[in-house]
Amino acid sequence: MPVRFDPPSGTRDFLAPELEAREAAFGIIKEVFARYAFEPLQTPAFERLDVLTGKYGDEGDKLIFKILRRGEHEASGEADLALRYDMTVPLARVAAAYGSQLPTPYKRYTIGPVWRADRPGRGRFREFWQCDLDILGSRSPLADAEVLCAVCEAMARLDVPGFTVLLNSRLVLAGLLRAFGVPDDIGPDVLITLDKLDKLAPAEVTAELAGRGLAEARAGALVDAMTAPDATEQVRAALKSSEESVSGLEEIDTLLALVRSQVPADRIVFTPRLVRGLSYYTGAIWEVTAPGIPGSIAGGGRYDHLIEALGGPDVPATGGSLGVERILALRSADSEGQRGRLDVAVTVMSQELAPASFGFAAIARSTGARASVYLGASAKLGRQLKWASDAGARLCLIYGKAEEAQGRVTIRDMTSGDQTPVPAGELAAQLSRMLWGDPVGTPG
Repeated sequence: MPVRFDPPSGTRDFLAPELEAREAAFGIIKEVFARYAFEPLQTPAFERLDVLTGKYGDEGDKLIFKILRRGEHEASGEADLALRYDMTVPLARVAAAYGSQLPTPYKRYTIGPVWRADRPGRGRFREFWQCDLDILGSRSPLADAEVLCAVCEAMARLDVPGFTVLLNSRLVLAGLLRAFGVPDDIGPDVLITLDKLDKLAPAEVTAELAGRGLAEARAGALVDAMTAPDATEQVRAALKSSEESVSGLEEIDTLLALVRSQVPADRIVFTPRLVRGLSYYTGAIWEVTAPGIPGSIAGGGRYDHLIEALGGPDVPATGGSLGVERILALRSADSEGQRGRLDVAVTVMSQELAPASFGFAAIARSTGARASVYLGASAKLGRQLKWASDAGARLCLIYGKAEEAQGRVTIRDMTSGDQTPVPAGELAAQLSRMLWGDPVGTPG
């Protein structure tokens, strides 16, 4: 059987242009999170199997990539390690392992790959990157506001077009179920169905709710209230009589007031239909959507007991996750990681002139440029200029016998074709002017 050279199904190779675009995006995210005083956390790519199993439900456990035991135990066919499935369980383990050493509250972010033994498909991978930020140890709504503002600032810096934050509270949802007479025993199932309102027509959601045991009239009234043009007003009116619901509405209003100075009012909206089907949320919940993108590109909320359920200490927590793979797909091919492979190409017109050319490349790098000498065998200028063009170089340094005799270097603008002879001693200053517009500056 011939050897296949494509990557394993559900994984990708990233060549330089795409990889640099991704790294530039990650750099923006890290810079924003660091300004909010979130600390980076890096955990191993794999965990002990017993740390991961039982944390994601039966379906999730089936998607864990297990690692067989090694050495003398290999023949047993048993697994004792597994690739990490997400970033939250490793956070819980770190909180349990280093609790007394961590600051309180503990604000961390992490960006890295995770692995799931899922069926690959369009936009669905077995290896993909996650970006999480969390605050452990604070019940203050200021913690929720910081997470939300950090996410919004990161997406603004990444030029995500027209994004909107949808905001709700699990306390509001709990009160809403009671206000519409939903029995407690089917409440979780009703929320799962309501979570489909952004995918199914209201009539379909109503029918599914009736199939789950909710009276059809109540199901219809609930769906109508959550999808009406004045849904916010209807929900607020329905919840006035419940203390728990009023607490949820106060939670929403407090959070809106806290972020008002940093998130424009038209970018964040109380959305009663927002559910986020994960049952571990205990307070404010939110998702971020963008025009033309199905589903959400970020989401999160307060989860005050999840860390304990995952094996860590019982600490209040809030956090969020950016859908970095979707966000990266939104970024255009002209984003900041996409410039040519070279800023400055340097010709090598003969072996005798190679040491000088090699030194000119070092001078170019000292200005902040990406520079390389020609590594081919041809001494023809035309061949070397084609190499410079293919590499996307902005400038090409030409140094032949004539330049050597004059003590100069010829700088060729690869866009216009203009050529400028420059004394060798002034090369760094001239390159800085031509590349960055500053005789002593480097790229920002």
